[in-house]
Amino acid sequence: MSTAQDTPAKGGRRKLSKKGRVDLAGKSVSAACIAIVVLLVITLIFMVAQHGLATFFVNGISPIAFLTGTEWNPHVDDANGMPTVGALPMIVGSFAVTLLSTVIAIPFAIGSAIFVVEVAPKFGRSVFQPVVELLVGIPSVVYGLLGLTIIVGVMRDLTGTTGYGIMSSSIVLALMILPTITSLSIDALTSVPRAYREGSYGVGASRWQTVWHVVLRAAMPSLCTAVVLGMTRAFGEALAVQMVVGNAAQMPDGLLTPAATLTSVLTMGIGNEMTGTVYANVLWSLALLLLIMSLVFIAIIHFIEHKGGLKKNG
Repeated sequence: MSTAQDTPAKGGRRKLSKKGRVDLAGKSVSAACIAIVVLLVITLIFMVAQHGLATFFVNGISPIAFLTGTEWNPHVDDANGMPTVGALPMIVGSFAVTLLSTVIAIPFAIGSAIFVVEVAPKFGRSVFQPVVELLVGIPSVVYGLLGLTIIVGVMRDLTGTTGYGIMSSSIVLALMILPTITSLSIDALTSVPRAYREGSYGVGASRWQTVWHVVLRAAMPSLCTAVVLGMTRAFGEALAVQMVVGNAAQMPDGLLTPAATLTSVLTMGIGNEMTGTVYANVLWSLALLLLIMSLVFIAIIHFIEHKGGLKKNG
């Protein structure tokens, strides 16, 4: 059977067939899109790094003082005549909110995934999973309003505090990352071969023994990836956290006192400062920290996927 081939043309050059021209156009468009995406990523990293590093190389602020300082008041100079820009309270607040929200969300997410895949797959796939996935489309401000009107009020009544703080923020963030971790966990459990379950049943294991000792272990790399992706979203969330965390740039002395995160301080201050000022550069440094942490999370995801692939191949 003959196929469309490039035909010789005058002068020794080959004339592309219609199929060849379509293939060439498709490759050109794909290459252009890839080049644009790579250029945008490089530009973003360069811009954030340029402004963020200006704090240290232009304004002369010590990186150690910036990362370990516990006082944040950029418009007031310290004893050395430098702006008081200790970012440690925001760093601690960001990690505390991220870790606590992840701890809260994991049991619900994994339990929901087990329900959908192992317990009631028909109902889970047709009803429960679509409902969970709808939560992904809810805007952050809606979660923030729910946290502000319900969670903060409940925490205020239960603890006698203002209600703002790391705990309230963690509960709101747990609700926000729950759909992400749940959906990815469902995919992780679904990808476990049926033969693993049948082999476990064949040696006399019960359903829950099979789920615990076989299915979850086989899906562990993918489950870890789901958790890290959820943490990535929690770490970078701004609006909802800003509404319930209290926005007090001080070292948190508990889960029930107002605190601040990198994103909350960044979003509150970046629109009120002129480009090139010390405070603006310091805020860009906070953005650089967020970018670095995002890259770290991405590297962790690739490492987990790589280790999981090695185990499967082994």
